[in-house]
Amino acid sequence: MTYRVCFVCTGNICRSPMAEIVFRARVAEAGLDGQVEVDSAGTGGWHEGDGADPRTVAVLEDNGYAGGHTARQFQPSWFSRLDLVIALDSGHLGALRRLAPTEQDAQKVRLLRSFDPAAGDHLDVPDPYYGGMDGFEECLEMVEAASTGLLAAVRKDLEGRAA
Repeated sequence: MTYRVCFVCTGNICRSPMAEIVFRARVAEAGLDGQVEVDSAGTGGWHEGDGADPRTVAVLEDNGYAGGHTARQFQPSWFSRLDLVIALDSGHLGALRRLAPTEQDAQKVRLLRSFDPAAGDHLDVPDPYYGGMDGFEECLEMVEAASTGLLAAVRKDLEGRAA
């Protein structure tokens, strides 16, 4: 049975596609790409059909990541097929939990940086859209740091299913 993770930010062109591509690489490195499906979406549909922000693409490519992306808007009906919905900041967390059809679905929503013990109380990944490249590089650092803990959590869930 496939384990499904969806990363969600505002417009699905900066943070969430970055997280999707990084986490997909972590899943492949762990040999779990046949068991874990990774995608992303935005809370809004402003950029539906667009590719990732060129700065996101540049930072990913500069750090050895590859992958295409087409922006889309998160739909409440997706909760039934998802195991984890990963919000990039507390605003997304609240919006997604309000969209959740059931309390069980709301519990699937977690903040990405909650999987990074070093994040402390700073659990939001800041939106780099209105800034320069340094914001995109900082975003990548946060995504990479949290991906290790997220992968461990997903692996634990997969092992629990197999038991």
